[in-house]
Amino acid sequence: MIVCVAHNITSPLGMTSAENYSAVKAGLSKLRQYDGLWGLPEPFVASLIEREAFTDNRHTIVEQMAIHSVSKALENAGIDTTSEKVIFIISTTKGNVFLLDKREQGFPQERVRLGMMARQITEYFGNPNEPIVVSNACISGVCAQIEAMRYLEGGGYDAAVVVGVDVQSAFIVSGFQSLKALSPEQCKPFDANRRGLNLGDAAATVIYIRKDKVAENEWVACRGAIRNDANHISGPSRTGEGSYRALKATLGDIDPATIAFINAHGTATPYNDEMESVAIERAGLSSIPVNSLKGYYGHTMGAAGVLETVISMQAIDDNNILGTRGFDTLGVTHPLDITSCNRTTAKRAFIKLLSGFGGCNAALLMAKGGLQ
Repeated sequence: MIVCVAHNITSPLGMTSAENYSAVKAGLSKLRQYDGLWGLPEPFVASLIEREAFTDNRHTIVEQMAIHSVSKALENAGIDTTSEKVIFIISTTKGNVFLLDKREQGFPQERVRLGMMARQITEYFGNPNEPIVVSNACISGVCAQIEAMRYLEGGGYDAAVVVGVDVQSAFIVSGFQSLKALSPEQCKPFDANRRGLNLGDAAATVIYIRKDKVAENEWVACRGAIRNDANHISGPSRTGEGSYRALKATLGDIDPATIAFINAHGTATPYNDEMESVAIERAGLSSIPVNSLKGYYGHTMGAAGVLETVISMQAIDDNNILGTRGFDTLGVTHPLDITSCNRTTAKRAFIKLLSGFGGCNAALLMAKGGLQ
């Protein structure tokens, strides 16, 4: 079985997983409006980390955040990163894309290449292996975890360090602005008055190992699926085809009644949230509570799948289903049980669901103590 032995979240809400979970449980967010930042002509709402906290001039802000997150996770992992039996898997959508801006100084522009960025991270930890880079739009963080499961199940490695990271920049924000996808206010996932997404900075790490037996308090990555419905370059399927098939493949023969909640992508865009409502109902899961974490962090892109998995594990550890910040009135056409506030639960499993550009979709089933 593939077991999580350590994790970390580095974000504007905190530098450790514990700090982040406490903030989210309390309903806190660092989302705020930025006006004139990076010379952009339009204001935008985002959750941005204090760049001044990262002072290593040998590494970019993206690399430094990933290194910090991995370092904190390793404190409790008992993993030797210099071993050939440890593989690093880096999840990112844009990496050092800000280096394309000729105003950026101090780093060679070649570091914009994701492979070169990933090597900066793994070389810091003395890892001898070529890092695996997963860059598959918004589903990258779940894809990276599924990739880790496959590598460990194959027996070639004893441990996998999965780190998701993305940091916002003028390039990224202006791209979303051109798509008219950003909300002028704090986002409202699944709400009738949702107006679009917010963006956010984050790095998140989860470390997996392979074990024959697990304890009741250990988290197991049980099953995952990636499906592409090839609907549109930026628009999700109106029938929820890819997400539906990812959910069905991930759930398999598991009784839905054992699932505490579905942590949805929940970007607060009109089309994403509607599509997820269709997919969840088609999969027969409408009775399961659904939440989104975008109201706390914004959309953290390549970090989202890892960050939201870690927060969801902590919630179950706390017998908690987190509320969806910004949600008030159901605004999708298919019935979903969206959590507007924190609830208690005794269940020990959840599904993480993501979707993204190009028709890509992914789901991951996590269970405390494994599947019973």
